[in-house]
Amino acid sequence: MSPADRARTTFRFDSGRMFCAGILESAANTFLLLIAVKHFHAGPLPKSFIAAAGSVGLLLSPVAVTLVQRLRWPATLGVSRLFAIGAACFVLMAAAPVLWIYVPLCVVAMTLSSAVIPLMTETYHANYPADMRGKLYARAFTLRIAGAMLSAWAGGRLLDWRPDAFPALLLTFGAAFAVASWCARRIPSRPLHDDGAAHPLHAMRFVREDRVFRQTLIVWMFMGFANLMMLPMRVEFLGNPRHGLARSAAEIAFLTGVVPNLARLVMNPVWGRLFDRMDFFALRTTLNVGFALGILAFFTSDTTTGLVVGAIIYGISNAGGDVAWGLWVTKFAPPGRVADYMGVHTFLTGVRGVAAPLVAFQLVQRYPLASLGWASAGMIIVSTLLLLPEIGRNRAKRKGEVVTEEVVD
Repeated sequence: MSPADRARTTFRFDSGRMFCAGILESAANTFLLLIAVKHFHAGPLPKSFIAAAGSVGLLLSPVAVTLVQRLRWPATLGVSRLFAIGAACFVLMAAAPVLWIYVPLCVVAMTLSSAVIPLMTETYHANYPADMRGKLYARAFTLRIAGAMLSAWAGGRLLDWRPDAFPALLLTFGAAFAVASWCARRIPSRPLHDDGAAHPLHAMRFVREDRVFRQTLIVWMFMGFANLMMLPMRVEFLGNPRHGLARSAAEIAFLTGVVPNLARLVMNPVWGRLFDRMDFFALRTTLNVGFALGILAFFTSDTTTGLVVGAIIYGISNAGGDVAWGLWVTKFAPPGRVADYMGVHTFLTGVRGVAAPLVAFQLVQRYPLASLGWASAGMIIVSTLLLLPEIGRNRAKRKGEVVTEEVVD
């Protein structure tokens, strides 16, 4: 297959996979937690487990990479088989809707959905040309946003109409997993490089060896912890009567799914082009400011207008975060090491993603959500300040290259 044909085939089938991933995103960000709150009346610990489920997958992503390496599977074959297990989990959840089954299977399914991310990043690096990678990824990601937005709207209406119809929603999520598995199986890929490392965290050595990689991971830890701490709080803030809002399921889905995803849908192609052309650290700084403003606007408001404004700002920033988070290692990783670099990144994202909801659901028992919002915005500002030296180094480097070119001319 020629490089052009490989890129076209990847884009076609990944577009279908992305649409299904959007449906599953609405499950992770809104409905699985909403069902736990509204139907099962779950306590803080089960809600924390559900909120952290996707992050558990990120935490275990190096295990998924190592497994696929050892079995010599093509990367997307591994993605397909893990997604098939996720589909089975949702079928079981719909068949036996009780809390002690629901929570563990939520964790397993959402773990599998995010554990495959380094495998897909390696596939994008291999199949898309470098100067169009952000553009093609963003175009496919637009369908993910559309899937998340449509399923958030439809799911919210369904639960308002028939609150006991949530098993049908779970079966829909299972079908999305199954279709995503079929699409992933058809994306061309090769077996990953296997250097015979003894354990899944062998790639952590790159943190020690690569200064820029290490600095970026530190920045992402501050920013990511703050953002992931507040992400599940959106449903808690809107749905739990103790916070004074107690919005309906349709309103919650609208404010957490439809509004931010509409903003993402509009801005995603813009951020994709900027990723290909803009200095990465300047791009990350811009996104950080947007996340801080979005958190403050949302959690310090008790009016629909304020909530919508906060959701829009968050959606705009999240559109850029989607591209930056998913592709940034392709700018820094040596050839053949993209999956390893991404595995380290997703592992550390999983660490903060598991810890952040646990911390948030405990803190919210003692402090108002507005205070948590200010604390999160402060952490994001700290991460932004840590980026400034890298922006300065890149500017100096570019000036040096220009001077060298002039001397050569």
